[in-house]
Amino acid sequence: MKRLKLNIGTFGILFALVIFLASCSEDDDNNNVTPQMPAPAQSIVDIATSNDDFSILVDALAKADLVTALQGDGPFTVFAPTNSAFEMLFEALDVNGIEDLSAEALTPILLYHVVATKAMSTDLSTGYYETISTGTPDGKGMVIYAEVNNGVMINNSAMVTNADIEATNGVVHVIDEVILPPTVVDLAIQNANFSILVEAVVKAGLVEALSAEGPFTVFAPTNAAFEAAFEALDIKGLEDLSADALIPILTYHVVADNVLASEVTSGMVPTLNTDSNISISVTEQGVVIDNTANVIATDVQGSNGVIHVIDNVILPN
Repeated sequence: MKRLKLNIGTFGILFALVIFLASCSEDDDNNNVTPQMPAPAQSIVDIATSNDDFSILVDALAKADLVTALQGDGPFTVFAPTNSAFEMLFEALDVNGIEDLSAEALTPILLYHVVATKAMSTDLSTGYYETISTGTPDGKGMVIYAEVNNGVMINNSAMVTNADIEATNGVVHVIDEVILPPTVVDLAIQNANFSILVEAVVKAGLVEALSAEGPFTVFAPTNAAFEAAFEALDIKGLEDLSADALIPILTYHVVADNVLASEVTSGMVPTLNTDSNISISVTEQGVVIDNTANVIATDVQGSNGVIHVIDNVILPN
């Protein structure tokens, strides 16, 4: 009897040990399984309507009849201004609220906050992104300028305060300011690579003229292009050039039309400097202006024209 009891006890211990080891193995297996993130359950419009801080945005979308469009398949990336962002806009525009803005005025503004792709914050890098807001002579979407550096800033003014709110048809990034469709002057101001160009336009008194209805095509020299020009002219910088000297140079970089890269052809083209035409050469390597300046970036579309970036300042005869 004692031997029988010993065998039964031993068997019980072994059985318990097997159960314990199996349990540990199962726990290990469960711990090694990568948890699956739940799929987004709301559309972009659903996200906006379910958040009280987007109530003005929702009212604006309804007034502009854009709700259905943003309920579509997309994908969309929406930079969504909060109520406080809209309140700041109303104050800047000296209006009471959405009731003082027509659907026609709201549509290009709202669409300027939408990019026709899904771009998570990790997908964004510093540069231009085309929106679905056209309103331009050629129907090309106006661009926003994203600067990624310890966060994301749009058009050098609106900060992304809450990123990567995923939706069934895209993603929402919350911003603290309403962004407005830019003129060619605004586009230059937003990009630090054009700071010397902006200073030159201000000194020459051309800001108002280039902020007008247009349309304009601007061949915009970078800061490096201006620095090279200063060295070639043996001057220190803009301080050595008068407004009267700058005006013919700057207007020589502007064509009175909205010409996209796909529309550029070789030939002589009149500029806002009525005394001089620029020479455009389209080659297999790219586009060259006056045999000296290469077009290094194209189709930066604004509300009143388009910018093509060049690597040299071109000078009239």
